[in-house]
Amino acid sequence: MSESAQFKHHQLNYAEFPCRDLTATKAFFAKVFGWRFTDYGPDYTAFAHSGLDGGFFRSEQMARTANGSALLVLYSTNLEATQAEVEQAGGQIIQPIFSFPGGRRFHFTEPSGNELAVWGM
Repeated sequence: MSESAQFKHHQLNYAEFPCRDLTATKAFFAKVFGWRFTDYGPDYTAFAHSGLDGGFFRSEQMARTANGSALLVLYSTNLEATQAEVEQAGGQIIQPIFSFPGGRRFHFTEPSGNELAVWGM
């Protein structure tokens, strides 16, 4: 694949999150969302098969909207089932399913405390 086909000029390409517990975070995202990981040493892991590739770096910080962090939002064709999977895998629901113009969504934190959301119709 040519560089121009793989990478789009000025488009989002990669996202990184702080992470207190790489092992628990990797297990959570692999189980619930099917993400795959590649470790680069003991303090960094990259993820793929998520819609936007990225990584987790070892840190005691966490990405939360209350702290001014950007919110990454995943899509689901069945919000209720995805919310149940998040809970069963150890995620914490911090905002249950609610409606907004254009759809519905919920917010959760994963085992390292990072906040994400899932939306659907």
